[in-house]
Amino acid sequence: MIVDRHGTPLAVTLTGGNRHDVTQLLPLLDAVPSIRGLRGRPRRKPRRLYADRGYDFDKYRRLLWKRGIKPLIARRGVAHGSGLGKVRWVVERAFAWLHQFKRLRTRYERRADLHQGLLELACSIICLRKLRLQT
Repeated sequence: MIVDRHGTPLAVTLTGGNRHDVTQLLPLLDAVPSIRGLRGRPRRKPRRLYADRGYDFDKYRRLLWKRGIKPLIARRGVAHGSGLGKVRWVVERAFAWLHQFKRLRTRYERRADLHQGLLELACSIICLRKLRLQT
């Protein structure tokens, strides 16, 4: 899942439990829709990407730089408390919002398309709630 700085889900994919998270980084970035800001053209890509140690691969850092995205990824082997945790908690909060939906807390569906649909519906409801708070 990719979220903005406020925790609003921008893109979400469903994968098997035995897949590494970093394999879905580029498809998730491609799935982020254009986001209209206050002025100018809609942003097609984020300026920065914060991620945990699971994404610490030089190959993906280079690919992010080529796309014009500054990777702020925690390094393996560096002690916790390096400062990135102050901004990465918004993703954990977004997961907590998703777990408010009982059907997503424990996966009961056998079919992936049904679970993906429920996941996207929950993300839409979260976005709607965020929009209602802003107006």
